[in-house]
Amino acid sequence: MGQVLQALVDGIAVASIMALAGVGLTLTYGILKFANFAHGDLLTWGAYFTLLVTPVVGIYGAIPIGCGLVILLTLVIDRTLWQTLRRQRATPTTMMIASIGLALVLRNLIILVWGAGTQSYGLPIYPGIQLVAGVTITPLRLVAIGLAVVAIGVVYYVLQNTKVGWAMRAVADNPELARVSGIAVDRVILWTWVWAGGLTALGGTIYALITALHPNLGWFLVVPLFASVILGGIGNPYGAILGALVIGIAQELGTLFINTQYKPAIGLAIMILVLLLRPQGLFKT
Repeated sequence: MGQVLQALVDGIAVASIMALAGVGLTLTYGILKFANFAHGDLLTWGAYFTLLVTPVVGIYGAIPIGCGLVILLTLVIDRTLWQTLRRQRATPTTMMIASIGLALVLRNLIILVWGAGTQSYGLPIYPGIQLVAGVTITPLRLVAIGLAVVAIGVVYYVLQNTKVGWAMRAVADNPELARVSGIAVDRVILWTWVWAGGLTALGGTIYALITALHPNLGWFLVVPLFASVILGGIGNPYGAILGALVIGIAQELGTLFINTQYKPAIGLAIMILVLLLRPQGLFKT
């Protein structure tokens, strides 16, 4: 029972991080209508940008700067790549293939600048906090869960109570009708990249804090991220959060029975089952 409870706690911590990146991924798909396989590498860039400025401003000052730099990076990529493809009326398949190429470029740029080895933020190691039944949780995991909850709360507020959120939901439902109704679709796309880049960078930094920082950090999360988005219903940000919770906990519980190296296979198996049995996702009508 103690092992099960420990896996649940670890699963919630990982799921909170996946939820941040998953919301960004599902917003991108819902509004731009293509699967962005470079999303995981943007997550990695968020962690490395934070590493870059940590010696100057400290980790807590570096996190928002890292998020801001990734937002800037996503906007530059949109202006130079995605906007060009949209003007050429590229198909979703073409844009997906372009995203795979972009992912390779982003990952190899990290290797070129920082090397292929594991990096560290150089933070002190604090003892774990004892809970019940021998379950422990580290302060960093508590911080990860807290930051994720706050960020998700902000996303909920923006989507439900601001003009930007209403416009994003309208464009996701019917972009042509939204354009005819007077909504500035190009501005909505810009805000989509801002939110997707910021949330993904935050998730990447938090994940690197509780695991290890290396160039394949985000690539290893691509399958679980897509699994959580598909499980929750593609384009549904709240479904992505619930899907991430299911996938994260399932993967950690699975380590009680299989080697930890095969955790992504659990997310892949769930994704395949959902695509076969309920392609629209469990939380989307």
